[in-house]
Amino acid sequence: MTTDLDSNSVITNYWTWRGFSIRYQTAGTEGKAVILIHGFGASSDHWRKNIGELAAEHRVYAIDLLGFGLSAKPTPGAEVTYTFETWAAQIIDFCQEVARSPAFLVGNSIGCIVALQATVMNPSLVLGIAMLDCSLRLLHDRRRLQLPWYRRYSAPILQNILNKKPLGYFFFSRLANPKVIKKVLLQAYKNLAAVTDELVEILYQPSQTEGAADVFLAFISYSQGPLAEDLLPQITCPVIILWGTGDPWEPIEQGRSLANYPAVEEFIPLPGVGHCPQDEAPELVNPLLNKWLQKHS
Repeated sequence: MTTDLDSNSVITNYWTWRGFSIRYQTAGTEGKAVILIHGFGASSDHWRKNIGELAAEHRVYAIDLLGFGLSAKPTPGAEVTYTFETWAAQIIDFCQEVARSPAFLVGNSIGCIVALQATVMNPSLVLGIAMLDCSLRLLHDRRRLQLPWYRRYSAPILQNILNKKPLGYFFFSRLANPKVIKKVLLQAYKNLAAVTDELVEILYQPSQTEGAADVFLAFISYSQGPLAEDLLPQITCPVIILWGTGDPWEPIEQGRSLANYPAVEEFIPLPGVGHCPQDEAPELVNPLLNKWLQKHS
């Protein structure tokens, strides 16, 4: 394990999980453990505006899921399957081996599904779940069945095209460049000032590491697995949901139905905020998370 202490007292560590190198960042030495789980294509750096503030009274860990950030990117299929069960197992083992205690799980986008799946698999290790703009998995096979027939087949056709490696790699190479990444971020964020060169670089650099294209192509073909509404009925620990009202990818009107499950204590809209509120509006998110964590600690 190696460490690197920066000026904000956030330590970067590497943990070996099932033979693969996993990066995580941590701060804080007292209180309950809090694990921050990023969304698709992101990394623990997406929590850089939250780690220090949440660490005032908690032991905070932001992890790079297998296949993302600076964690290892083993070949899909041959070495690992990139599913929510795999990432949930990673979080469970992280609680046991690194945090060495039960933890609060805080997720953004697909990170919410990872948190829910980990809780279903080992509820004794999870103190509570905070969900930020949960992925609704709108390309899931069961979701597509609800679409008109003429829209139902476009995504599978595109997936089949991208599964042809030369075409998939070409598509990824066009997507994984700073100009395109910035354009995508400007769609996802409502506060355009939050789309900085630093943020673009945070997303760009991991895309240039070996195996990144294969992980990307494997995940966009993953149209099965759990939906939030499959997992939430099985959750008994407290849940809070924060949701940007301006999220163009996971519309808040569709997300509101998740508040109907018994475990969900609060559903809090974040006015004028996009898909990644922890990065776009930390001044809103951090106080809400701290208040909720203190309530249940």
